[in-house]
Amino acid sequence: MVKNIAFIGDSESVKGFSAVGIDVHICDDSAEAAQTLKLIADKEMYAVIYMTEELFEASSREAAKLSAQTIPAVIPIPGARGNSGVGSKRLSSFVEKAVGSDILFKN
Repeated sequence: MVKNIAFIGDSESVKGFSAVGIDVHICDDSAEAAQTLKLIADKEMYAVIYMTEELFEASSREAAKLSAQTIPAVIPIPGARGNSGVGSKRLSSFVEKAVGSDILFKN
């Protein structure tokens, strides 16, 4: 089965992603984001699910459940409303686990 890429975000943030072949799922309500994440992850169609940082934080419980699995990878990225730093902090923690030191974002 071919695995695709999905993006969950507000209507402003998802503009353009469908043009490059990414399946977009619009969630303007943060309460809806966790449901959407669970629904598309259960379909096992996606290898990577990008989410705006805002919606990632709103659905952190569901995202944490999925982080124990290899697929799908749930990756927070800044949305149209700005960067909260969640994606950078998460990447930094992954690198620190793998390497033993924060070599990307030394504070």
